[in-house]
Formats: sequence, structure tokens, C-alpha cells
Amino acid sequence: MIEKLEQLSTYERNNISSQLINHLLSSSLWKTAKVIGVTISQALEWSTKPIIKAGWEQGKTIAVPKCYPDDKKLVFYKFTSYNQLEVVYYNLQEPNPEKTTTIDKNDMDLLIVPGLVYDKDGYRIGFGGGYYDRFLTDFRQTTVSLASRRQIVEEIPYESYDIPVDHIITDKGMIK
Repeated sequence: MIEKLEQLSTYERNNISSQLINHLLSSSLWKTAKVIGVTISQALEWSTKPIIKAGWEQGKTIAVPKCYPDDKKLVFYKFTSYNQLEVVYYNLQEPNPEKTTTIDKNDMDLLIVPGLVYDKDGYRIGFGGGYYDRFLTDFRQTTVSLASRRQIVEEIPYESYDIPVDHIITDKGMIK
């Protein structure tokens, strides 16, 4: 899947990204959410900058995660400015805890979960750290992922600890 995503032209990538964002922002999931958890996207991920910008413009609270590798856990922080970020391992951009405050997972209405491959039941293969699988074990609010229809496969093998996302928004619309 990484190879498939790397082979997308800039035009294809921008077109798919635009469709994903339009479907998300017009969804009832987005419209009803007040506090939204979302990552700062990396090279292969669909850009989250337009999502963050739309959230800020609409008065929503945006929360972004910081990974704590020793504990293999995610902690979300209120995100109001790109000046709150720091570059950490693997060149990831994450919130600097000294420049912002934590947001309790139970206060998030919507969590946008990253991944590489999904099946129609919402199971996913992420980027290998298991951070989201651990985070989702007691997360009771709504989860959604953004994926090109190319990233959807018939079935993904999963373990008892894997937790599917509630919805997948593709360039063709939403899968529940």
C-alpha cells in the first residue's frame, strides 16, 4: 500500500485529498463534533492541515496527539497554533507539552484515526506502533478514518485487541 500511495501523482493525491476533506466537512460527524482529535499528517498520510484550519474557522477545539514511546501511549493536546509543535523522533511534528494543555480522551467528540489499509468492517493496518490500538481500548466516542478507495481491501486479519473505526470516509463517500 505504501508503494501504491507513493505512486500517486500530485494531481491524483490533491484530488483525492480534496474529496476526502469535502466528504468529512459535510458529514454530520463533523458538524456535530465540538472537540476533534486529529494527527499532524506526514508524507504518506492525507493532509490534515485543511481539516485543522476548518476546525479553527468553525470554532471547534482541535486536539493533536503526542506519542510517549516508553509507555507506548498517546496523549492529546489542545492545538491552537503551529507554533505549539516540536519536531521529535522520525521527524514527526507533535505538540510541545510546555506550550499547550492536555485534553481528556472523553472530551473528544470525534477522533480521526490514521492508517494505511482498511477493510469494510473498519479494521485497519496503521504505521506499526500500536499507539491507536491502545488508545482506542476505552475510547467511547466516534472514530473515523480517511482513505482512498484504493486503500480499502476485502478483509484484514485482526486480533482480539484490534478495534475497528466506526466510519471510513473515502473519495466516494462514507462507509459505516
